[in-house]
Amino acid sequence: MNIADIIQELKSNASPSFREGMARFGINIEKALGVPVPALRKLAGKIGKNQDISIKLWNTDIHEARILAGILGEPKLVTPGQMDEWAGDFNSWDLCDQCCGNLFDKTPYAYKKCREWSVDEREFVKRAGFALMACLAVHDREADDECFSQFFPIIEKQAADERNFVKKAVNWALRQIGKRNTNLNARAILVANKIMLQDSKTAKWIANDALRELEHPQVKKRLEKQKQKDNGGRTDTGHLETALQKPLTFS
Repeated sequence: MNIADIIQELKSNASPSFREGMARFGINIEKALGVPVPALRKLAGKIGKNQDISIKLWNTDIHEARILAGILGEPKLVTPGQMDEWAGDFNSWDLCDQCCGNLFDKTPYAYKKCREWSVDEREFVKRAGFALMACLAVHDREADDECFSQFFPIIEKQAADERNFVKKAVNWALRQIGKRNTNLNARAILVANKIMLQDSKTAKWIANDALRELEHPQVKKRLEKQKQKDNGGRTDTGHLETALQKPLTFS
């Protein structure tokens, strides 16, 4: 399929009523057609991974074409420059999150971009930094705890940002990191309690909402079950105690 064929396929799957629904969820529909994500994923399956098509679709400036570009992109061919350029083009939370979860978190530069973007003043670039943390917490199963512990000081420092799309991403990152295992759960709860002490309504919302999930009995039960499985069925409380005692300072 060439770009013209793909755009025509997108238009054939577009729905004015779905487009209106996107707006109700806070999605920027200025350049959107109104194509559901499942339809985009189905189309991506027909096309297959293709970095050249990915770049060309992004350059069309069509909202759904850009989401599709993130699905089709080849992580090993993505450059830091491309990531910065695309992040600078983000104008909607869904485009940001889809690119982070479909492509950026699979690149070798993901952790570096988390640190860089999370202190950027542009709203959707900053959101991308925290959305990328959240996506990595879910998708990078091989990463050790310190890969995510480095983000706690950033999360704590940026928790007072009142912008809606930033604060929700900060909260998302804290929750997802804290649901990886019992160690990170304990540390995330400590961070949330520190954030709670900030003189900021936004920070308190982030902390309260995160604690509600991180301390939920079902979450605790799942993480404990996961730990016992990893330990071959043994119950080990020392790991949790070590996490609670370790100071929250990172380079």
